[in-house]
Amino acid sequence: MPQAEIILKRGKEESLLRYHPWIFSGAIQHIVGEPDEGELVRVYDHQRRFIAQGQCQIGSIAVRALSFQEEPIDQPWWDLRIAKAYALRRTLGLTDHPKTNCYRLIHGEGESLPGLIVDIYGTTAVMQAHSVGMYRQQEQIAQAIRKVYGDHLTSIFDKSSGTLPFKAGINAEDKYIYGSSSAEPVLENGNRFQVNWERGQKTGFFIDQRENRALVGQYAQGRKVLNTFSYTGGFSVYALGGGAASVDSVDSSQRAVDLARQNVELNFG
Repeated sequence: MPQAEIILKRGKEESLLRYHPWIFSGAIQHIVGEPDEGELVRVYDHQRRFIAQGQCQIGSIAVRALSFQEEPIDQPWWDLRIAKAYALRRTLGLTDHPKTNCYRLIHGEGESLPGLIVDIYGTTAVMQAHSVGMYRQQEQIAQAIRKVYGDHLTSIFDKSSGTLPFKAGINAEDKYIYGSSSAEPVLENGNRFQVNWERGQKTGFFIDQRENRALVGQYAQGRKVLNTFSYTGGFSVYALGGGAASVDSVDSSQRAVDLARQNVELNFG
């Protein structure tokens, strides 16, 4: 259990009572102990009533709440949080979809895991920690992911070097914390994409644009399409698949242009 304690000013607990997971530095009256960045702390209101526990950090957001209960944040806790996120994606038809095998498993506050992103690309999970606390828990998180996916998962790649707070001084390096690289293309609505999660932007592919890409495909028939900032060429592939008369993809990065061309060839030869 966390040892350090955060005591809030009068009235500053109201957002937490509505389960908002952020505690700003200006809401703190005083701190009992000297917690390291990322360390678990207990949070109390000005009358010393327990409110939450979470990971402390340096900056305007001083604590990211993980739980509003007095419970251990241990391996079973992580296992349950990851399992719940997976169950939601299964309910949405994402986990065993015959035409889509890339999707977001963990979306920070959406899963009550502020500071953590996990995207699934076929048999690879890509993790990004946006807080020191989440980065320090990467082994527990990876173990929970492996427990949920079993043999369906062959690798977990940590890509946190560019998302951790600069002042933390962790000097993180992107690396595989389980398994090794996979060169297999992923599927999205039946389209094939080569994703470079090791050196690409974000976790490698803008998964949140899946529905927008499909929408472009619906309106592309017979049209001339200009895809600026094309990156992986996702919108280009959908436009071509939707019957576009022509598609021009433009990007300042030669690596992105090459990847877009590769993805077009994957789908249209």
